[in-house]
Amino acid sequence: MRREPQADPVTTIAVLADDLTSAGDGAAPFRGAGHRARVLLMGAGAVASPHDGVVAVDLGSRLLDEATAADVTGRAAFAFAGADLLIKTVDSTLRGHVAAEIRAAHAGSGRRAVVVAPAFPAEGRTTVRGIQHVQGVPVHATDFAHDPTHPVRTSDLARLLPEADVLEPDQFGKLPGLIDDGGVFVCSAATDADLGLLVSSVSTPDEVLWVGSPGLAAALAAHHSCKPAVPSVELRSSRRPLVVVGSAHPATRRQLDRLRARGDVGAVDATGEPATAVGALRRSTAPVLAVHTPDDRRMSSDSLTADLAAVVREVAFSGLVDGLVLTGGATAVAALEALGVGGLDLVDEPEPGVARGVLLSPPRIPVLIKAGGFGDDGTLDRLCRLLVKGGPVS
Repeated sequence: MRREPQADPVTTIAVLADDLTSAGDGAAPFRGAGHRARVLLMGAGAVASPHDGVVAVDLGSRLLDEATAADVTGRAAFAFAGADLLIKTVDSTLRGHVAAEIRAAHAGSGRRAVVVAPAFPAEGRTTVRGIQHVQGVPVHATDFAHDPTHPVRTSDLARLLPEADVLEPDQFGKLPGLIDDGGVFVCSAATDADLGLLVSSVSTPDEVLWVGSPGLAAALAAHHSCKPAVPSVELRSSRRPLVVVGSAHPATRRQLDRLRARGDVGAVDATGEPATAVGALRRSTAPVLAVHTPDDRRMSSDSLTADLAAVVREVAFSGLVDGLVLTGGATAVAALEALGVGGLDLVDEPEPGVARGVLLSPPRIPVLIKAGGFGDDGTLDRLCRLLVKGGPVS
């Protein structure tokens, strides 16, 4: 039987993410819609009862084996089952343990139904008849098929989730009755309007486990906006930012090339001893610093990430830099852990898929976090300028 929409406003929102960038860009639209928001690392006491506003938890599950990832996700979904909105983020290119984590989150949450909508139209990621595309190309035929950790083998969500029903936008009106009966529903969407229609078609959002990327988060935030109840987080401009690039994705490497072409950027390869990179950064007179993994990777990804994190710790605590741009989920987590920081207070989302905030504990400096595959060639350049300016992207 169809229910009437709930009368009480949404006040508690939980975002369960498989990496830090997903946590940030899953929570950022809600911050823009008036909710207070924090992004927390799994080890920061994050799995607790929900409270007013958004708690986005980086479960770190993308780096785990499938069974462990499912277990961590299921326990987190159980812990946050009482939230008004419960969102399980997935990568818009279907990387990670997508099916296993969705099933575990469904079981842990006890929600009646699962609505899966991974489209992120602002970044060219669309779902057409249940097939995930990037810029019109099925995702398994793009660079994401060569991801070093989670190569994408299929673009077909019906193959990933054979128990699901695939719905097109003209079928979203059936969702209230379908949700009452329970089940898993993969929802195609090619535009933000499609995602908005999807969200507005669900009359009982508290009975749904929402599964999607920043596109769905933005649609949910727009539908559940509120009057800001707390002052904005103080955001200072940066006098000398550090751009940290750990992602090997071609999009990020092109962004790094554009950044290095600037005459005011001192860029250092982090290969080798971190002390060597730190020394090179200290000697640089450039007003903007950058540290990155080598363009031609031959070392282990874990070793490179650890080296980057060690560099960040040294230059941030010494006061050499006073703002960070972190690119790549594993890189961002390693950097925060090296600083002993459990997360960040979110400020806003200056570009699609980019979270801006302030570190929760000293050094309380501004930080921008971006997933490796997001953005155009000028994204890192713009984000770096944004840290210095301290205002909105023009």
